[in-house]
Amino acid sequence: MKVAIASDHGGINIREEIKALLTELGIEFQDFGCECETSVDYPDYALPVAEKVASGEFDRGILICGTGIGMSISANKVKGIRCALVHDVFSAKATRGHNDSNMLAMGERVIGPGLAREIAKTWLTTEYEGGRHANRIGKISEYEQKNL
Repeated sequence: MKVAIASDHGGINIREEIKALLTELGIEFQDFGCECETSVDYPDYALPVAEKVASGEFDRGILICGTGIGMSISANKVKGIRCALVHDVFSAKATRGHNDSNMLAMGERVIGPGLAREIAKTWLTTEYEGGRHANRIGKISEYEQKNL
């Protein structure tokens, strides 16, 4: 698995925690920034990562900002992206198992580093179940194709 990761100024600390987790899990990743604590625009970081995931260059993407909301909204504008905003472990497992999410968004001002690591680990290690969920994902993909 290859993961793209980015944050805006509001998610730098948790991004570092998740990078450490990825290293511990032996997962290849690339960090797309940001490298400052001054205000930046989250779409400048979310959209390039989403495009890399959508193109297949990366298998999954992780985005962090203050709430995770702006990052998830931005990422979900890219065709083929299913970015889930997650702040609990149950949802992390469900969004991989049922929704085949390929991107995860979290908010540093909402959750702490320990919970962020637990969410990311669960999300990274949970497999998509397919089955009854495949038809639902297919409907999303069909809609995307019709509405380019």
